[in-house]
Amino acid sequence: MIRWNIDKPRDLVIIFIVFSITGSTSIAVGRPVLKAIGITLDNFHPLLYYPIFVILSFVFYQFFLVLYGWVFGQFNFFWEMEKKMLRRFGFAL
Repeated sequence: MIRWNIDKPRDLVIIFIVFSITGSTSIAVGRPVLKAIGITLDNFHPLLYYPIFVILSFVFYQFFLVLYGWVFGQFNFFWEMEKKMLRRFGFAL
């Protein structure tokens, strides 16, 4: 809790819930979006499909992380984490 500057155990539980919901949602949304734009395993080789799927899921993950953080009252925590994560990938905010 010290590393993330969290004061209450309740906040830590909320943060873990947000992480789990975000991961599940990004995967659940990614596949239908790929299918809607015509990218499936039936018409794409797995070596192309899965990297596209991972990249798209990563994009959705970033969006949903901040969204769910806001919904659960932890927007500032997740916004700071988002900025730190994007800086590590070379994107400046």
